[in-house]
Amino acid sequence: MSKKIRTEAVNALFDAVLCLKDREECYRFFEDVCTVNELLSLSQRFEVAKMLTEKKTYLEIADKTGASTATISRVNRSLIYGNDGYEMVFARMGENKRE
Repeated sequence: MSKKIRTEAVNALFDAVLCLKDREECYRFFEDVCTVNELLSLSQRFEVAKMLTEKKTYLEIADKTGASTATISRVNRSLIYGNDGYEMVFARMGENKRE
């Protein structure tokens, strides 16, 4: 059973993120909102997604990021069956190296 994500609390969190002006403000906010492990997990998933879009192998990704194959597989499913959020962000960041 999937939890409902579109709630007032999630809207408020996203509104807060959208008002951050730069990386330093992001550090200040996310260090208050997340535990160190939560933040590192999010950044690891983001790095895994980037490497998957670059056609890196699971072994290469696991070696570089320390992510488990379960995490890599979960991120891969998001890339294939998700809402294209990673693709949108990578394109906006100019980091999408797909041809």
